[in-house]
Amino acid sequence: MTSGSSPNIISTATISGGETTPSYAEGLTAILDNLDALVYVSTFDTYELLYMNAYGRNIWGAFDGKKCWRALQNGDGPCSFCTNHLLLNEKGEPNAPHVWEFQNTVDQRWYQCRDQAIRWTDGRLVRMEIATDITERKQMELALKAAQEKAEAAAMTDELTGLHNRRAFFQFGQQAMHQARRQGTSLSTIMFDLDHFKLINDGHGHEAGDAVLRRVGELLREKGRESDIAARIGGEEFAILLPDTGSTEATEMAQRLSLLFRKATIAYRENAIPFTASFGIATLNEQDARLESLLSRADEAMYQSKKQGRDLIHLHPATRV
Repeated sequence: MTSGSSPNIISTATISGGETTPSYAEGLTAILDNLDALVYVSTFDTYELLYMNAYGRNIWGAFDGKKCWRALQNGDGPCSFCTNHLLLNEKGEPNAPHVWEFQNTVDQRWYQCRDQAIRWTDGRLVRMEIATDITERKQMELALKAAQEKAEAAAMTDELTGLHNRRAFFQFGQQAMHQARRQGTSLSTIMFDLDHFKLINDGHGHEAGDAVLRRVGELLREKGRESDIAARIGGEEFAILLPDTGSTEATEMAQRLSLLFRKATIAYRENAIPFTASFGIATLNEQDARLESLLSRADEAMYQSKKQGRDLIHLHPATRV
């Protein structure tokens, strides 16, 4: 057999009268070579390719003497995703065909593969795969999935600040609260409201106000922990949920943010716009059946900060027991 040639799977066929004819083998080869899909056969023990149709030879070249993982994947050993172990049962008998999808490492195309164990011409069990190119369909599926994920992310994100929005805060916050209950860990929340924000909008315009809000979002993303849930829950009102955090650590976090805000003067056109915030802190206790209860207490503490002069931090007196 010459390199890249198409071997006959069945060399001859017996007909009535005991005569033989090559027409059956030739016809079968013609059928397989005209399939718009890869068909190949390899051994289970050595991974040697025994057959590949014209579709495969046109893409991956001659296969004579090559291992399947070398010819089809250009790898250095059996593929980590090889399905051979799924094709035979514990008695060494063929299982039902295994159908799966993957992206080839050589041509980067997506294929739907149908793998099964069959009897070869010499009677031994071998692996046969029929792989159909589904790249266009897969690209459409991935594009739709990406669009859906983008839409879902947009529905949970405040467009101006890049933080979570109110919906996301309550969704993720409720999960964090349930986890704190189950594990018996601390959970605190910080609420803050930008002081005299209306004066910024009235004095410098809404674009200046937006610049301040964006800067607040940047600072929260930069200084927060990965586990923290920071959100813009109203016009100039923000909340941060702090898992595994007691009142002392939450107060320290609020103090750091308060100092950052005082230093973070916004340069807008020819103006330098300062801003501060009033903070309220609450820590989960046994009376907090829902996240709204915890947030309400933080809001009460924040109101005390605003009532007593703004740019202050207040901790709600009820603590976790």
